[in-house]
Formats: sequence, structure tokens, C-alpha cells
Amino acid sequence: MERSTLTAIAAIDGRYRSQVQSLEEYFSEFGLIKYRILIEVHYLFWLEKKKIIKLGAAATKHLRSLCETFSIEQAMAIKAIEKTTNHDVKAVEYFLKKELDSCGATSIREWVHFGLTSQDINNTAVPLAWKHAMENEYLPALLNLNTELRILAQRYQDIPMLARTHGQPASPTKLGKEIMVFVERIQDQIEQFIGVPFTAKFGGATGNFNAHHVAFPQINWIRFGNEMLSSLGLTRQQHTTQIEHYDQLAAQFDAMRRINTILIDFSRDLWTYISLEYFLQKTKKGEVGSSAMPHKVNPIDFENAEGNLGIANALFEHMAGKLPISRLQRDLTDSTVLRNIGVPVAHTLVALRSLEKGIAKLVLNDAKIYEDLDQNWAVVAEAIQTILRRENYPEPYEALKDLTRGQQRITKQVLHKFIDGLAVKAAVKKELKRITPHNYTGMQAPL
Repeated sequence: MERSTLTAIAAIDGRYRSQVQSLEEYFSEFGLIKYRILIEVHYLFWLEKKKIIKLGAAATKHLRSLCETFSIEQAMAIKAIEKTTNHDVKAVEYFLKKELDSCGATSIREWVHFGLTSQDINNTAVPLAWKHAMENEYLPALLNLNTELRILAQRYQDIPMLARTHGQPASPTKLGKEIMVFVERIQDQIEQFIGVPFTAKFGGATGNFNAHHVAFPQINWIRFGNEMLSSLGLTRQQHTTQIEHYDQLAAQFDAMRRINTILIDFSRDLWTYISLEYFLQKTKKGEVGSSAMPHKVNPIDFENAEGNLGIANALFEHMAGKLPISRLQRDLTDSTVLRNIGVPVAHTLVALRSLEKGIAKLVLNDAKIYEDLDQNWAVVAEAIQTILRRENYPEPYEALKDLTRGQQRITKQVLHKFIDGLAVKAAVKKELKRITPHNYTGMQAPL
């Protein structure tokens, strides 16, 4: 069967491919090979920088060009070599040696991968690809969504709304403030995510620069590794086994999982507001909400987001729990997991775009929000009993409880009749009657 988006097994390579295609640059097999090439070449440049080798102008130009224009055809050539080596990083090494031969730098060929183990390349290439994907794809998308939520919060900051605790009518709030809750939560987690360094491992077969040190004992290879990785924007882990310990990567997964959990919470709240008809949804000519019920306009974007965020979180949880664990100096289980780190990112990006799409469809239904408030005068009982406490009225909570708890409907008239019967000053009664479900919204920090 011919491969296409229709025959892809995974939805992110099929149904959602157009939304996440940019991630191929970082997380595909091609992307991994490209970043391996970049690290191997960068290592050669640093060997020259420290005057350990001399590449020459032609070799330097050729290698720079290779990194900048690396193609699918070149990646396929490396995969062809791998069929013989049965080792992916060794195939990259052999490819680079041929490239050096082709530009007259044969004398340099044995410096490719000098003193290194595969994980010096993988555990630098993957973190660098991850860093670029986070900076170029994930964070911009998340920040853009949070900006949209902030704009939404500001737009609705003066809209009073019935709150619900345990699903039951509760002290009124402002719609904008309820959205701002999510803006603040997301922003806090973004700051925690940004605070986690992008780390990498570079130190030879078991992390001690054994081969480097025995060949050139006079060179401070620790400083070499620190500076080389720093030039890539990465922090070198100082004490490692053959692999990096992945603790910082796991911390980033956990931060992303928390953000996704917040967005699941947001998706469910918006779904509920749509169900309550606080929001209507814009319709698009030709679209169908149900195959059987023509009237349906379903909140599918928030449902899609919730589903994709759940898949992403399941994978992030596994990866964060698995990657930091490896038997002794290393086992191979990290390799399979690392090849899949783009999958939860892809599902997360699909979710972010679904949320943006859903938000763009929202139409505020002021009349329904007003109606809900007007039918729930019982929620101002809290305000009345609190003012009565201030006035030293005997057992005000109990009095309001007897009036309101379990009653079918408390109207404005019922409350005002109750107020009229209170043994308090006329000024206090007037104050109590000014309180309505529409103005009993407290105060919120500036949005």
C-alpha cells in the first residue's frame, strides 16, 4: 500500500500531519541524523579551535555547507551505510569521513568521532534538537495561546457570572477573572519550565574522557566539553555514566504535563460554559454537528484538545519516569524512548491549535448569563449574613440557612421580605437590599 496521510498508523502522521509537520525538522529520523551531523562537525571545529587539528579552509567551508544544506538524499545515504554497520551513529561517522575525502581532507578523517561514544553524539544532538523545538515551536504556540486567553479575560472582565462550587450555584464572580485564573496558572508553569536548563552529556564511553585523556593528558577535556556545549546553548552534566541522567529533561516533561493538565481543566470548564449556554459557537456554512441531529453545534475543539492533551500526558509521564532510570552505566531502553519524545509534543501542539480554534468560535450569550444570575438570589445569602455578623445580629448564619437551604427557589421578593423582618436599623436594611446577584462579585486583582 502506498504511504500517505491516509495510510499512516499514527494520527499525528496522518490526520494531524499538516498541523505538526514543522516538528519533522527536530524529531524525525531525518532530523535526528541532521543533528548528529551538526554535533560531529561542531566537535571537529572545536578540535581545530583548541589547535588539536587543522581542518583547512576548504574542509571548513565544505563542512559548514553540509550542515546548512543537509538533505534527505544525504540522510538516505547514511541509512544505506547503516544497513552494513547496523549502527546508526557509526554510519554518520563513515559518511563524514567520505565527505572529508571528497574535499581533500583525508588526513583529518580519523579525527571524526575521536575519543567519543555514540551517546556523546546522541545526548548532545537530541537535547539540542529538543531545545530548538521548544524555542521555535512549543513555547511560541503556548505563549500565543496564553495571550489569547489574557485578551479574552480582559474582554469579559466586567461580565458578572454565577459561580458554581460542587456544581451548585455559589457566590457570583466575573467571567474575565475566571479565565484569568488559567492565564496565571499557565504563566507560572511557563516560568518554571524556562527555569530548567537544557543539559547534555559529553564525556566519552563512561563519562570520564578516558580515551581523550590517555591520548592528550595535557589537555583539560572537562573544560573543553563545558565550553563546547555552552557554545551550543547547552549545559554539560559534570558527572555522568555513558548517558546523561535525563533528570532535567524529565523536569521539562513534568512541567509540560502540568501545563497540559491546566489546559484540560480549561477545556472542561469551557465545555461546561457552552453546555450552560453562557457561550454560543459561530457556525460555518457546510459544517455538520451530528450525522443524525441537524441542530447540533458541538464543542468539538475543546473535546479534541482534551483528548490530545491526555495522550500527550500519558507519554510525558512514562518518559519522565523511565528516562532517569538505567542499569549501571547504561542500558538501551533510553534509546527507544528518546526517539519518541516528539510524539507528545505533536499531540500538545494539536491541542493548542484546537483550543485557539475553539476560542475563536465563542460568542458570549449575555442574556443567558444574566438569566442564570437573576434566578439564583439565594447566592446573596452569604452577603446578608456577613453584614448581619458585622452588626452583631444573633445567629445570622443560621437564620439565612433556615431561609435558603434546600428551598426550591429564593426570589428577590422572598429575600427582601426577610430583610424587612430583621431587627436592624433602616440604613442596614437599605444596604442589604442594594445587594443583588449581579453586583455581589467582590473584587479581583487587575487583569
